[in-house]
Amino acid sequence: MNPKRTLLRCALALATLPLALGAAAQDFPPKKPVTLVVGFAAGGAADAAARLIAKKLGENIGQSVVVDNKGGAGGNIAHQFVVNAPADGSVLLLGSVGPLTIAPHLMKVAYDPFKDLAAVSGGVNFPNVLVVHKGAGVKTLAEFVQLSKKKPGSVDFASTGAGSASHLAGELFNQRAGIDMTHVPYKGGAPALQDLLGERVTSYFAAPPTALPHIEAGKLIPLATTGLTRPSYMPNIPTVAEAGYPGFEALNWYAFVAPGKTPAPLLDRWNQEIVKVLNDPGVKEALNKHGLTPQPTTRAELTAFMKKESTQWATIIKERKLTAD
Repeated sequence: MNPKRTLLRCALALATLPLALGAAAQDFPPKKPVTLVVGFAAGGAADAAARLIAKKLGENIGQSVVVDNKGGAGGNIAHQFVVNAPADGSVLLLGSVGPLTIAPHLMKVAYDPFKDLAAVSGGVNFPNVLVVHKGAGVKTLAEFVQLSKKKPGSVDFASTGAGSASHLAGELFNQRAGIDMTHVPYKGGAPALQDLLGERVTSYFAAPPTALPHIEAGKLIPLATTGLTRPSYMPNIPTVAEAGYPGFEALNWYAFVAPGKTPAPLLDRWNQEIVKVLNDPGVKEALNKHGLTPQPTTRAELTAFMKKESTQWATIIKERKLTAD
């Protein structure tokens, strides 16, 4: 065999390899079934969003997108699962604020959200609403702060667990208002709400869909919402920012990410498809009925947003000396 010809063939093979790999990376939709992993049990806000979006995604790409609920550990189990999943575009995760930007600063997690997961697109967000029971004797945020300062340590707030969005919303408000509410963690929203209604805890940064029926029934007093603007379904409740704390924002949010080694062409295609779905009028209307606001972004915008959130919560966790206990 002619050595020169052998070298030439090898060179040609190496030259065409990137093209072949690039073509394979851009196979879309993936040839295997597509899975959308969710870190919470069926029936919650994350699950509702995932199923609405997955259905439309499947219709648009001509292939079913199956929702896989992997609840536990505040969503960290699902995130770890996706870190180790095939990076071929067949697995997506509807990631959440806790595991992506809070947990890494609060506890030991076996992944780096910015290295082991790849940003795809923003998903949905919603504010919390600070509510108190009727026996608290306050009707405004100013009165609530006054009570907290008058009786330091006597005012407490419920959350859905250490490191949850409701927990960090309370800690952020502690910092901004110069108060020291006591954190009372629960295993979920239902027991937290039950104890609030039973007046065993003073306040709770609750998800609006779960709190609204009790607000309308007069059982809970809403003081403020935690977004920068008032949600359309709570137009008469001021934001924390409006009530005297400019710039205050603590949102619950879900975003689409994928295994960190997923090829960029596939991430770009998924971004296009997800943004298309989130901008669909029917999907937007359905999400709004669940109190969820679509938040489509570019991949770069999502990464920047996550880094901003991560920095904010790292600061709060350090200043408040928070732990996962």
